[in-house]
Amino acid sequence: MARSGIQIGKVCEQTGLSADAIRFYEKQRLLECPPRTEGGFRLFNTQDIQRIQFIRRAQRLGFSLPEIRELLIIERDEGETCSHVRELLQAKVAQIHSKVAELRVIEEQLTKKLRKCERKLKASGDSHRGRCPVLDEIGRRGSDEN
Repeated sequence: MARSGIQIGKVCEQTGLSADAIRFYEKQRLLECPPRTEGGFRLFNTQDIQRIQFIRRAQRLGFSLPEIRELLIIERDEGETCSHVRELLQAKVAQIHSKVAELRVIEEQLTKKLRKCERKLKASGDSHRGRCPVLDEIGRRGSDEN
């Protein structure tokens, strides 16, 4: 008895994912195990492809796999889904704000170190002799504060 469905190669073409990524989603239980042909090939349906695309879009929004799993569970529920999704979005936005603040601090630190390099090179006539003050700083204990 032949089964109908879409084999993984075609799913890869439609979703832009590799077969390994699709199998990984399956192992992470983001996808249900699809039926297989007598030869052992996975057979996906259009709902599986829609779910894979949902996962990809959620990842592009910065959601982790456990968060995506939660979104998928919420999506299946028939209850107050929007308020739960709002809470997840609020948490994600707060994480992003925190990460942006961290990146600004790192940018400031790197900019200061770049200025030191430029001053050193200007003072030495672009000579590459001698120790780099930035490497010395990074190598010192307690340089995390700089």
